[in-house]
Amino acid sequence: MELAELPQWEMAVYWFLSFSSHIFSFYQLHRFSKAEHEKSLDREVHLEKGFLVWGYKKDPTDFEWSFWNEWVWRSLFCSLIGHTVVSRLCGVYLPQCRKAVLTLYGMVSAWWLLGFKGVAVLMLHLSVSLVVAQLHSPTLSWGCAILLLSTLHISSLQDVQRAWYDSEERYLLLLFSTAVCALRCISFSLELCWSPLLAGGPSVRCPFVQFRRMKELATQLSSLTSYCFYHPLFYNGPVITYKDFSQQIERPVCNVSAQWLLAKLLRVCVWWCLAEFMIHVMYMHAIQNNETYLHILSPWALGGSHHGPFQKVISTALAFGFVCFWHGFHDYLQYWALLNWLGVLVENIIAVFLTSPPLHRIIVCYLSPRMQRRGLALVSAFSTAMIILSNLVFLGGTHVGHVYWKRVFVQGWSTMAVPMLAFLYCFAQVGLEVDRKQS
Repeated sequence: MELAELPQWEMAVYWFLSFSSHIFSFYQLHRFSKAEHEKSLDREVHLEKGFLVWGYKKDPTDFEWSFWNEWVWRSLFCSLIGHTVVSRLCGVYLPQCRKAVLTLYGMVSAWWLLGFKGVAVLMLHLSVSLVVAQLHSPTLSWGCAILLLSTLHISSLQDVQRAWYDSEERYLLLLFSTAVCALRCISFSLELCWSPLLAGGPSVRCPFVQFRRMKELATQLSSLTSYCFYHPLFYNGPVITYKDFSQQIERPVCNVSAQWLLAKLLRVCVWWCLAEFMIHVMYMHAIQNNETYLHILSPWALGGSHHGPFQKVISTALAFGFVCFWHGFHDYLQYWALLNWLGVLVENIIAVFLTSPPLHRIIVCYLSPRMQRRGLALVSAFSTAMIILSNLVFLGGTHVGHVYWKRVFVQGWSTMAVPMLAFLYCFAQVGLEVDRKQS
């Protein structure tokens, strides 16, 4: 459906309300963190001495941010610079060997932090996935990936791997890199099933069948290794498909200006400073770990398939189920997966209902394009409210989602739910306007 353009004054109101509601929510959380409960939070979680904002302490309970921040400054920053230098030198002097050199660099960098045994575990996962992929069965490849991921939750195996390292952090690096590697193995295996030539399949010609098969396997293992050990994406992604990776890695190195490079570095610094600023002025992670604070915190601070309907229901259930399993299959993740699946199910039912020929004719006949867009934004507001609920469960646990539901939709159905849905309606209109301009 082509989106209609709304009057400029109306969009200005939506932009203003969207921006001001965010500022007000941040202010409420900041006041709660700093002016009202900083001392009690400090006693509970031992707030760290800040450095970005003078005289402010910072919230140390955001595990992922603290973990990756420490490793970036300890070693990953230097190894990423090394990768950039090696890539540029190979692009100039050894363009034909660039992929092989970057693969070797990635494996050496992984060995430096994970050790020989850690790299051996990763290569074992790669090899098993590749062998199963030779059967060209997507179902078997998925089954193999799930079995390999399940080994991450075997306590005896965890104890053995922990004993390899002198700190828990190094073991967690192995755990994270293995989990992300499993996703890449899935992408490569599916590509081998669907497009064998792209994944280094039977394009190698040789008069001896057995020798040809060995060369094919060697080529595929080389491609999979370069994909999984590509250093900038190795530990924490982002995960890109093998098809996209193979297309980009084969491109010649582009010449970039100093201004472009500085702009990219400045962008990273700005987002890093923003993240640090937020944990200095708002102790959101420390607050969510204590349900008592959630009950007294201002509610304003909370807070595609082309197959038929049946196939969509099954595919979305499998997708959310796999994400839940990949993250550890904890009880709160099961609730998150169920909430998301129910949300997609309801959205599909509403879409089928609204696009049914009789109702669609009535909508087109009696509602102008602008009113149709406003109706779409209203439906999106309710959908976004449920997405907020599921994300709170995913990020904070079931207790955070329960407090959000109770305080906004049960206790505050008249005072909080209606204003919040109104602001979510404004957010939806802003998003629709961005989509309209980009289309």
